[in-house]
Amino acid sequence: MDFKMKVSVKKIIMGVMACFGLGQAALAESIPDFKNMLRAAEQGDPEAQLSIGAMYANGQGISQDNRLAVQWFRKAAEQENAKAQFNLGVMYQLGQGVGQDYVQAAEWYRKAAEQGDTGAQNNLGMLYQNGQGVSQDYAQAAEWFYRAANQENTDAQLNLGMLYANGQGVGKDYEKALKWFRRAAGHGDAIGQYNLGVAYANGEGVHQDYIQAIGWYRKAAEQGNVDAQYNLGDMYASGEGVRQDYVEAIKWYRKAAEQGDAQAQFNLGMMYLQGQGVRQDNAQAVQWFGRAAEQGHAKAQYNLGVMYANGQGIRQDDVQAVRWYHKAAEQGVAQAQFNLGIMYDQGQGVRQDDAQAVHWYRKAAEQGYAEAQYNFGVMYANGEGVRQNYKIAKDWFGKACDNGLQRGCDAYRELNQKGY
Repeated sequence: MDFKMKVSVKKIIMGVMACFGLGQAALAESIPDFKNMLRAAEQGDPEAQLSIGAMYANGQGISQDNRLAVQWFRKAAEQENAKAQFNLGVMYQLGQGVGQDYVQAAEWYRKAAEQGDTGAQNNLGMLYQNGQGVSQDYAQAAEWFYRAANQENTDAQLNLGMLYANGQGVGKDYEKALKWFRRAAGHGDAIGQYNLGVAYANGEGVHQDYIQAIGWYRKAAEQGNVDAQYNLGDMYASGEGVRQDYVEAIKWYRKAAEQGDAQAQFNLGMMYLQGQGVRQDNAQAVQWFGRAAEQGHAKAQYNLGVMYANGQGIRQDDVQAVRWYHKAAEQGVAQAQFNLGIMYDQGQGVRQDDAQAVHWYRKAAEQGYAEAQYNFGVMYANGEGVRQNYKIAKDWFGKACDNGLQRGCDAYRELNQKGY
């Protein structure tokens, strides 16, 4: 299921990847301790073998050596030590100290899982969910997640909730999804809290309740969950479920933006551009549009192009304007396609090229952009970049007129009176 924020850009509900933390082991705190533990390990003590393996894996007290970590985990695992079996599965899954091998990872996770190790149960569920090392089987994934979730493994609770939300391996059931998200959230898990916020915001599995949504988003946001920070900013910006407060919106957008969220960076740029919740500052707007644009955010790329074209907050530069319009245009932003057409039409920042102007006007026109439809018609009327054709020109003027552009209506009427 796509649990999503309703306002602005949609936020997909978050699942949890496999837990890769190594199983707990007693670690030596001094060289004599290490020597004593190593002696015990060499004498076949599985707990000591586990501890030596963990020390090599983590580089605690000795130089990190994943190859030796694997050797010691294997010795303990072969003596049915569940934590060592789990850790050996982790090493195989990640390809640390041994060649990556999902089949071996699944085998060792299964051994630990059957002994009740919740991390192994969760990770084995993930392998079944993804079809890694085993045939993809959502029902098996659900079974292993359930075993771990009932032992209060928060990752498994989230993953089981996701299966219920998506109807994978179990019947689709938002209420059961929410039950498991709530269990995870009760342990203070930020993703569980975020998912509850999404559910309350959308009214999926519960009655829609923006106050509850904000409460859960805030809990997750205060733990640094970037999506919760973004959505909380969105709710303050829109005034949905809370009094509209641009200052609070800026606060949460900034937190998400500083963690690299492109949509938050774009929104923060818009707030600076419009002076909402902050003093109007074109230079700051350019900075945030730039960050989002570099991540491929299409509207930020377009806005950055506009800022370069107009010299707002940055030195005027048509070449840079063309560069950013081009990036946005290739992602389908109609305004960018139109502006790029203008730049080619007028030879601004690029060599004048009627054919390219026609190309970009057409793309924007086909998306219903009225000014592009008009300009596309003009190119046909004048025979610029295309063979002159008044009938086609008239058709595009008509489309522009239908979309509310008076110039399109006037041009259509003129050609109509001339019998085209």
